[in-house]
Amino acid sequence: MEAAFSSVETGFDLHFAGRLVLSHRADRPALAMARGNPAIAMYRGNFRIDDTPSGQSEPAECRVLPESVTLFDQGRPAARLSMAGHRLTAELLRPGYDRIDLRFHAEPGEAVWGGGEQMSYLTLNGRRFPMWTSEPGVGRDKSTELTRQMDEAGMAGGDYWHTNYPQPTLLTSRWLALHLDASCYSVIDCSDPATHRIEAWAATATFELFAAEEPQDLVGQLSARFGRQPPLPDWAIGGAIVGLKDGARSFERLERFIAAGTAVSGIWCEDWAGIRETSFGRRLFWDWRRSHQRYPDLPERIAALASRGIRFLGYANPYLATDGILFEEAAEQGHFCLRQESDAIYLVDFGEFDCGVIDFTREETRAWFAEKVLGREMLDIGMAGWMADFGEYLPTDVRLADGSDPLEAHNRWPVLWAEVNARAAESRGKTGDAVFFMRAGFSGVQAHCPLLWAGDQSVDFTRHDGIGTVITAALSAGLVGNAYSHSDCGGYTSLLGNVRTEELLQRWCELAAFAPVMRSHEGNRPDDNLQYDSTPELLACFARWSRVHAHLAPYVRRLCEEAVQGGLPAQRPLFLHYPHDASLWTVQDQYLYGADLLVAPVIEAGAEMRAVVLPGEGPWRHCWSGELFAPGTHTVTAPIGQPPVFYRPDSAFAPLFAGLAGVLG
Repeated sequence: MEAAFSSVETGFDLHFAGRLVLSHRADRPALAMARGNPAIAMYRGNFRIDDTPSGQSEPAECRVLPESVTLFDQGRPAARLSMAGHRLTAELLRPGYDRIDLRFHAEPGEAVWGGGEQMSYLTLNGRRFPMWTSEPGVGRDKSTELTRQMDEAGMAGGDYWHTNYPQPTLLTSRWLALHLDASCYSVIDCSDPATHRIEAWAATATFELFAAEEPQDLVGQLSARFGRQPPLPDWAIGGAIVGLKDGARSFERLERFIAAGTAVSGIWCEDWAGIRETSFGRRLFWDWRRSHQRYPDLPERIAALASRGIRFLGYANPYLATDGILFEEAAEQGHFCLRQESDAIYLVDFGEFDCGVIDFTREETRAWFAEKVLGREMLDIGMAGWMADFGEYLPTDVRLADGSDPLEAHNRWPVLWAEVNARAAESRGKTGDAVFFMRAGFSGVQAHCPLLWAGDQSVDFTRHDGIGTVITAALSAGLVGNAYSHSDCGGYTSLLGNVRTEELLQRWCELAAFAPVMRSHEGNRPDDNLQYDSTPELLACFARWSRVHAHLAPYVRRLCEEAVQGGLPAQRPLFLHYPHDASLWTVQDQYLYGADLLVAPVIEAGAEMRAVVLPGEGPWRHCWSGELFAPGTHTVTAPIGQPPVFYRPDSAFAPLFAGLAGVLG
């Protein structure tokens, strides 16, 4: 697309695809620069990052050429901007300067989305979003007592911008996208309505520009840029994956789910390698070999389930506990990150146990983990998938085998981890059939990870860490190239007396049924919390909604085809299909499931009514009553068991949708 700098009085403009991208004036410089002085602290994946920059400068004078601009400060060259195709490069020309603050032009009222997977806000307007993969925190709301206590316990409370999966990409309602092609620490700052700022801790930074006439094309361009996921296999979308971590007793409990009428596609036993009891709760034993004591005859069990059409899924992460057998092998073969001042293995405290960090910058190590752990220990005994957990913990003071700066490598780590998992699946001819799912990510993870999950929500309805955040997560991640997302049905984090309610479990079922994959989780404190097989009523609830999920498989298969062909996510913000209605730009508590189904989950405790926005010009039909609703905002009844779900009567899938009420019973 055409791009060029043009001189104007006291400055320059940069246009791309007919859109003003940069507007530099002597009194409004487009670029600021400084020398950084960072201070970074990490505790169990929670980071505190501070910077005290010096030598701040906003060079105002400029010399403009069609493809480049040189900026001067007091007559001395300070920075250069150059354009090549759709790539804009900012280069600082003064030694020691390594902080770039580029201010992109914003139109009045322009909406901004992006930032990777965001939990709290779909639109980024009015806020800053640091791009740094980390634990998102427990509570994520500085006004709450839970967040305060978690902060005191170890910087673990989090804030609205903390995310496992950041990505320095933004999209605007001018259908323009900007992507920082770097893994360094950066910030998307939309707090000033006149500019969209991207700050980068680098001396040189390249920004990729994309433009389209409508958002579907823009999202498609981004998904093509970062890599599209293969379609989900039939088994993953054809029923629920029941999460149980109860050793061999898990198989007995699974039979109760089946007897209750659950459409079961798989059983997920994250404790296949053993467990470790900690003050946080029931953790796993991080030595990725099957526990013969906890799961005797596991390969035979897996084969027996497979003969019934039920897959077995496990768990792995890129760390090894010091008291495990694999730790010794990995240490002998040089597979760990080291300390900077010695050849000692760098150990990370994960909460009452220490682990070595696998060094994925080393080819021999990537090959070893893919083959030894994911291949022989998991795929070769029949596993059909696994949670590929973590990836956010790379410390910034380790020594890496390839000599790279860990501050630069930190955000790349989830992508390397995804590559290793994809490599293992490919080595067994299982790409597109074996499904691993990740919470951590960064730019490029899309090309390797077939399925996201939204991380460790609290087991509640809270605004910034509860059930509603999984909707925002799916919608935001979908805009930057991730077609498939799902969540821990029932939530995960239970601390300081915060436990699941029956209502929460019921409402989460209603939400999870309308995601590409439906998977339950027992949480970090299973003995303290209700489970879906705790009562006949909860078991019946899970069974009903699993059948709804399975009933929608033909429609989800169509959504997989659309994802492969055009890069569209399964769960979509309303504006993706109705871009000219500005009132839809900020809607984040409901979504389009494909173009033909609209889902408005109940995410407030005690609510039996909720407002629903029905977009477009044609009517929508209520799934449960069959009643037609005109476009607009409606307050509809939403008792437990009947979340607001609507479909387009003219959809080719209308007969399928009309059958949902009968499936639900």
